Amino acid sequence: MADENCLFCKIIAGKIPGDFVHQDERCVVIRDINPQAPGHVLVIPREHLESLDDASQKDEGLLGHLLRVAARVANDLGHGESGYRTVINTGAGAGQSVFHLHVHVLAGRPLGWPPG
Repeated sequence: MADENCLFCKIIAGKIPGDFVHQDERCVVIRDINPQAPGHVLVIPREHLESLDDASQKDEGLLGHLLRVAARVANDLGHGESGYRTVINTGAGAGQSVFHLHVHVLAGRPLGWPPG
């Protein structure tokens, strides 16, 4: 169910433009408007879930789908050999700024460890 105040729900509904890389029945992938790497896309479920903490057992299939789409898109964008990182921020203290569950896919530059 969409949240009328959610930025990502508005993008998914077409009320705000987004640079779409992929769309299917369960999720969309858009380019991040504030990229932290040359390749930075967001995998966003069409269903509004505020964070990973709000996912339940019924969402396990969706969570797996998001990760598979992240891998497919990373490879389609040419980052399969050089590598990419997937990140889910949960809560403001972890860097979540849009409270709609999403997976960051970062690639195209060396990514240090530990992150942050």
